[in-house]
Amino acid sequence: MDAEREALLGSACPELLTFCQKQGLPFEAVDLRWGTRNSEAADQLTAELCLEELERCQRTSLGPAFVALVGDQYGPCAIPHRIKEKEWEALRAQLSARPRDLELLARCFRRDENSVPASYVLQAVGAGAAPGPEEATLNSVLCSAAQEAWRLGLISEEQWQRYHRSGLHWELERGVLSGAPGTTVLLREIPELARHLLQECALPVVDRLPDGCVDAVAQGHLSILKHRMAQEWPGALSVHRLPWARDLVNPKNKAHARYLRELGQRFVASASLQLLQVLGEGPPISPDLAGLFQDIRHHLWQGAQATRVFCGRQELLAQLGQRLRQDDHRAHSPLVLFGAAGIGKTSVLCRLAEQAAGLLGRKTVTVLRLLGTSQGSADARRLLASLCLQLCLAFGLPAPPTLVLQAYTRLAHFFHVLLHTVGCRDFESLVIILDAMDDLNPGCRSQGIPWLPLTCPPRVHLVLSTCSGLHGALDALRTTLQDPDAYWEVGPLQADQGQEMVQRLLAAAGRTLSPAQRDLLWASLPECGHPGRLQLAFHEAHSWASFSVPAPLAPTTEEATHQLCARLELTHDPLLVARVLGYIAASRHGLAEAELKDVLSLDNEVLLAAYRDWTPPSQELLRFPPLLWVRLRRDLSPYLAQRPMHGATLLALAHRQLAEVVRTRYLSPPESAARHGVLADFFSGAWSQGTKKHIALPCTGRPLSLDRKVAPQPLWFSDSIANERKLAELPFHLLHAGRTEELLRDVLGDMSWLSCRVLSGGLDALLDDVDLCVPHVDGPELGLVREALELCRPALELRGAERSVLYSEMLARLQPLAASCPALVGPLCQQAQAWLHTCPQPLLVPLAGCLQPPGGALRATLTGCHRGITALAWSPEERLLVVGTQDGMVTVWDVQEQHATHVLMGHTGEVTCVAVLARGTLAISASRDRMLRLWHLLSGRERWTLRDTGLPDPQPCSLHVDEAQDVVYVAWGSQISAWSLQTAALVFRIPGDISDLWVCTAVLASHTQLLTLSRGSVVSVWSLATGHLQGTRLLSSVPEETPTCAVTAQKQGRVIAGFSGGSVAMVNGGLRDQLLDRLPGAAWFLALAEDESLLAAGFGRHVRVFLADTAGFRRFMATDLEHEDTVETAVFGPQNNLIVTSSRDGLVQVWDLSSPQQRWRPSAFLDRTGLATVSHQGSYVYFPKVGDKSKVTVWDLAEGEAQDTLDASSEVRCLEVAEGPKLLFAGLASGTVLVFPLDSRQDVLCVPPPEARKPVVGLALSKREDRLAVAYDNIVLVLDVAPGDPCPAIEGPEYTFYTQLPETIASVAALGDHRVLYGMTGGDLFLYACADSQVFPLDAHGSRVTCVAVSHGEQLAVSGCQEGRLCLWDLGTCACRLELGYTSSYCPGVRCACFSKDDKYVFAGLQDRSVIVWSVLDGTLLASQFVHAVVTRITPTSNGFIAPTSHGYILRERFQCPTSRASQQDPLRNFQKAVWRVKWRQKQNLAMGGPQDSASEGAQEREPKPNKRSQVCLIV
Repeated sequence: MDAEREALLGSACPELLTFCQKQGLPFEAVDLRWGTRNSEAADQLTAELCLEELERCQRTSLGPAFVALVGDQYGPCAIPHRIKEKEWEALRAQLSARPRDLELLARCFRRDENSVPASYVLQAVGAGAAPGPEEATLNSVLCSAAQEAWRLGLISEEQWQRYHRSGLHWELERGVLSGAPGTTVLLREIPELARHLLQECALPVVDRLPDGCVDAVAQGHLSILKHRMAQEWPGALSVHRLPWARDLVNPKNKAHARYLRELGQRFVASASLQLLQVLGEGPPISPDLAGLFQDIRHHLWQGAQATRVFCGRQELLAQLGQRLRQDDHRAHSPLVLFGAAGIGKTSVLCRLAEQAAGLLGRKTVTVLRLLGTSQGSADARRLLASLCLQLCLAFGLPAPPTLVLQAYTRLAHFFHVLLHTVGCRDFESLVIILDAMDDLNPGCRSQGIPWLPLTCPPRVHLVLSTCSGLHGALDALRTTLQDPDAYWEVGPLQADQGQEMVQRLLAAAGRTLSPAQRDLLWASLPECGHPGRLQLAFHEAHSWASFSVPAPLAPTTEEATHQLCARLELTHDPLLVARVLGYIAASRHGLAEAELKDVLSLDNEVLLAAYRDWTPPSQELLRFPPLLWVRLRRDLSPYLAQRPMHGATLLALAHRQLAEVVRTRYLSPPESAARHGVLADFFSGAWSQGTKKHIALPCTGRPLSLDRKVAPQPLWFSDSIANERKLAELPFHLLHAGRTEELLRDVLGDMSWLSCRVLSGGLDALLDDVDLCVPHVDGPELGLVREALELCRPALELRGAERSVLYSEMLARLQPLAASCPALVGPLCQQAQAWLHTCPQPLLVPLAGCLQPPGGALRATLTGCHRGITALAWSPEERLLVVGTQDGMVTVWDVQEQHATHVLMGHTGEVTCVAVLARGTLAISASRDRMLRLWHLLSGRERWTLRDTGLPDPQPCSLHVDEAQDVVYVAWGSQISAWSLQTAALVFRIPGDISDLWVCTAVLASHTQLLTLSRGSVVSVWSLATGHLQGTRLLSSVPEETPTCAVTAQKQGRVIAGFSGGSVAMVNGGLRDQLLDRLPGAAWFLALAEDESLLAAGFGRHVRVFLADTAGFRRFMATDLEHEDTVETAVFGPQNNLIVTSSRDGLVQVWDLSSPQQRWRPSAFLDRTGLATVSHQGSYVYFPKVGDKSKVTVWDLAEGEAQDTLDASSEVRCLEVAEGPKLLFAGLASGTVLVFPLDSRQDVLCVPPPEARKPVVGLALSKREDRLAVAYDNIVLVLDVAPGDPCPAIEGPEYTFYTQLPETIASVAALGDHRVLYGMTGGDLFLYACADSQVFPLDAHGSRVTCVAVSHGEQLAVSGCQEGRLCLWDLGTCACRLELGYTSSYCPGVRCACFSKDDKYVFAGLQDRSVIVWSVLDGTLLASQFVHAVVTRITPTSNGFIAPTSHGYILRERFQCPTSRASQQDPLRNFQKAVWRVKWRQKQNLAMGGPQDSASEGAQEREPKPNKRSQVCLIV
């Protein structure tokens, strides 16, 4: 059946592999007889291995498990390798009259008394030799003896079958006739075979005796087998008839080729059908839950294996049980078991997991994780996700939301809250057991264990284990968890317990030792109580036969491991042992068996050794013989661990000592690079899909190019299933193989790779790969790509990991760098553009760099603090950031690693301030709950808690620490308390005036003074020692402003204060104050660097940084740092190289102050008003000048600088550009409208206000730019814009009307026929026809109308409001066609909107920092893009729009929409915080060709309608 086997392996199996990969399933074809000689295929060991593999396939396979190729050969009966003593005596008794046969039997078998019961072992006839006459005689003797013994009833039928059944018979019996599912039998019939049996060409087809005659007995057994299969399992049988030919099965014969093709097709169809049936049977289950259940089953199975033979440790278990019972009713520390590697910590914890419920004596949920042995326990994020899901299921709690599962910081917070929730349930306990903390995030142990709760609530127990020594995580745990009572050392077993353990292991394996061997074993292991060493000794000794004389065992674990490798090299090919262990050790996470066999098939040296003495069976393909691996695996199985990861079961080295020995023995630097190179070739797919590789086999004498038939490695197996194995392994192997150029080109420089990695494993997995490679890659480009990816984090976390989000984000950030970084950044931008251009979904495509690029000031955005951030403090020595939030949480961040190290819980009110002391190891926090808490930052423990009593309602608070005196001063609005840091005792208290609260308090330690500043601008000086008042005075420098904030300059003995008008002044206890600067808005906070060289001042959404000089402070940065929400606080980092700012929306942003601005960074324009407008297709931007709103800045985007300044003489309130007439309209606070020609600075026109001192609230141009509407609070002017020379003329006003409503106008739009659409602050919306003096009220919004826009055909209009509702209006009927609801809990509201040039779409900028596109035809939301800033205005272009943002960038977007949207997906499907709803407000749908022409509507439908408020419009 060689041709059939090759046909299946060559074409059918690859097709089935592709099918399984698309279902997300691994596929492995096991054919132990392929690539082996007939003698090896027929021996007893091969038969046993085949049956073991069959059982493994039936146990693990989801669908097809066994495929039988049955022809006309029954096959030989193999000689049993071992015969039990009783059976042996029965056979020997039948040969008593045949002394020569008895002599042969005694020569070939030896008695092994170490077997329990004793048995006789077949001695090797000759390694790899063909069966000789003696072996054939021995087989015949055993068969005849078994026949007679069975006839006499001395042996059972099953025992008799061992001597009379062939390997084929056993496999069919186990695989088919047993009724096991997943079976396919491919039966070959040759109708003319009987007539050609005597021909020489028919010799290999049927069974024959040594004399050449047909073996009738074997043929009879085969006929019975075929008949039974046809009768009992006809559905599993597939009959294929082959025409007779002298060359038997020849693929070049057309009939035979058709037969082979049909055989493969039948096999693929049958296997695929079985798989689909099994997949369709189970209930639908989410991938998260499926992975969780697989994880739980795996760890339970591993735990059962670890305690299969458990010896000793009873005293330790009893002590642990007593400790758990003591801690069950109180808050307590987690427990940590530590000890040397292999000392038995895992077995202790697994036995504790089995006994936990009995130890606690109540209902108990036990969670066991053996870390690093599965995908759900490989790193901290996956572990926390798995634990949270299991706990929520076990306790009936809501599962964590998707946004929580995707972000490590949110998961850590959720885990802490979940433990406290479980601890409040009084009727059940929870025990979480985490073994081998060293294997969690290996290589990243220096980061500590930030998610670990340092105090477990009552009824919640956390038990960990870790290794002691240089490679353990014990030091990191001791740094985090400092309670000495939490650590329990696991020592070695006693000598008698060690001997008992080995005896139990031998008994479980059915083995024993002779007295001499037992003495040798204990002599080699004097007083050994190390379970790992004892396990090695057992695996060595259990193979000793009683007649063998073993060598002494090595005394140490390392030497014993080397001895193990040497024994494997003697039993198997040394090169094969070295390569198998080397490839497994070199892999990043382990290798699946199918992957290992593929990798060995790519290793020419391994193939040369395997085919040293004979020719491979195929001339088309070349594979490593699977039988050689299975034989080695049988001896290696005790030392291999199975890890379910990335959709497959991976093999990894089970013991650290073995891994170290393998690296030392087989992975020298050159060997390691070669092993990584072959693995990189495999995971890259370089030799898959028919690509042939050269090899020169010894028996062929010439080089050959043969297909290795290794698995293909696409990035995606299907639209939703990624190749996780390739993603996880390929970068690692390319890097360690020294192939950095290929790594940058095909991995890190491939947008397809980046997006696939993010979509399948998350952004952190991709960043881990990049961080792995950055130290080994020259040049800055990879660092820029890494920074750009980090800047994408908010969009990916908020909008979900979508391919379009990543492509558009990366293009918008990297496009300005493409020309200057051609090696990596340039190709990434080209790939992003190409993918976006061909994307089949509606999409917004960035046409220029419009987002914060890498290399700028903003380095990272930290997310995960669920509520607004109110306080920041920096620990310079420990590089930690302490964050206080509105929900009472105190979070400790490692800024460099960008993850939270501790989540400190205890406050019940908003944390108002935090301070760091004790060289950055302690922090104190104050909250509106009037509680002060002292925390240890490294351990996360609370030192003490005190309540500051005697206060009225919660007031503003500030903290000041004097470490020299060990005193902390807590300043509330009307009280100052001094507390001892050591004893938490009150030192003194200063009461204040509740009618004039203190705004800020400063401790001037150098002057031994306490200085307070009140809202009434009263400066008071108090004694720092006694708290007595020393004097008061009024501020002199800023008499008309109210103090709002302050910061202490200890070195100067002064206070820097901020005021409501934006002033910043230096205040001291004397008579003089100094005005330093004036901010554009009220000062919200001030922050000073530790060396007082830098000052940060927050106002509104901005932070301005100042540098100290001899005169005070001057501007340090040309631009202010900007958030999208009010900035609450800021803190400077170590060496003043960064500043961290936080805002009310919960974002923490890290800004770089050390490096100068990169040359490629486009300069953002500084618009603080949101009034920016553009001209010349976005080439120029116009906005009120910062610091002087009576001037208009003309910004040249190409040059990145201000080109000109226009003087408006009054504050500018609104701006509008007419591109055709080339005019800039500026509405002023004085009510005047100035008209600036864009091409000239001389002829400025002026439109006077209708009434004095009425500011302009809105300007609007008609679509043809021939009408201008000027809106005041309750007046609208309509003017004509007429062509003129040298510039257009402004005529009118043609019409003026009053609204006569209590609300004021909020937004306005002009139509070419002198109609005006305007929205009010109360939500009302009106269309006014100036020519008819009629007003048409439209349905009111529920909140302020933020924008109105008219279509280019002036038939439709769109309006948006603060509550996020958009309405599409028919201006002919004044009816609402569509009401569109955009609900976003993140930040609701519509900022601006416009129609596309063809009036098919509406572009809208939202307050949640996104831009959406929706269809005018049916209201469908077509696209949504997160742009990190609020879009303040949208101007349509021929294929998209131009929009300025609040961050000072210009969005240039192209909107592409396919003609058919049948497969369109929801743009908000991954955005958990937003919902889009469409509500039809009229019965008739819009026509398919576009908006309807409503000019023919009856005049009756356009009559004015009464509004809920009456109004009078006057024409002047």
